[in-house]
Amino acid sequence: MLRWLACTAVLLGLLGLVPFFLIALSRGRTGPATRIAIVQDMGHQPKFRAQAENPLFADGRAMRLPVDGTIARGELNEDTRLSRGTENGQYVTRFPLAVTKERLLRGQERFDIYCAPCHGLAGYGNGMVAVRAAELAAQEQAQWVAPVSYHDDKLRNTAHGSLFNTISNGVRTMPPYGSKLSIEDRWAIVMYIRALQRSQNARLEDVPMEKREELK
Repeated sequence: MLRWLACTAVLLGLLGLVPFFLIALSRGRTGPATRIAIVQDMGHQPKFRAQAENPLFADGRAMRLPVDGTIARGELNEDTRLSRGTENGQYVTRFPLAVTKERLLRGQERFDIYCAPCHGLAGYGNGMVAVRAAELAAQEQAQWVAPVSYHDDKLRNTAHGSLFNTISNGVRTMPPYGSKLSIEDRWAIVMYIRALQRSQNARLEDVPMEKREELK
């Protein structure tokens, strides 16, 4: 009798380990099925994935825009001169941040990463992406909107705020960079663009008196 009870206890103990063995085996495998987890925590959530359909809403979209008037914490941005490049509905013509060497260097760095591929390092609209796109458009007889040159009179004379707005929100085929660049970095790029324009359209008066002799 005691031997039978002992055998039964051992058998039940082994059977009790089977679920844990199956769980361990399942968690070690890869596949589309959700893994078995004793403690769910955040491993399995009732949620809609990006671009999925949600029948709850009339338009059927699971991805929703923020409610009108929503403001992210720390992003009230009451100063429209800084955050939008506008004042009283007009583009600003003066920088809302101080122009410093450090900010110009930062603008150059960001410009070389985000702008130069299309606009070129010197700002003439001949970046490697633009050149290749023009070649492909010619081969396939497709339309291609070439990036503008910053050295055209129109852009040299446009307001600082207009350039800031274009970087933030995009224009034509140029995508917006407001979500990729901070407000300060966008203004730094505008400052650097002005420096590029000045370098290609400089006057003798722009050169310090003590340096003018070196130009002869």
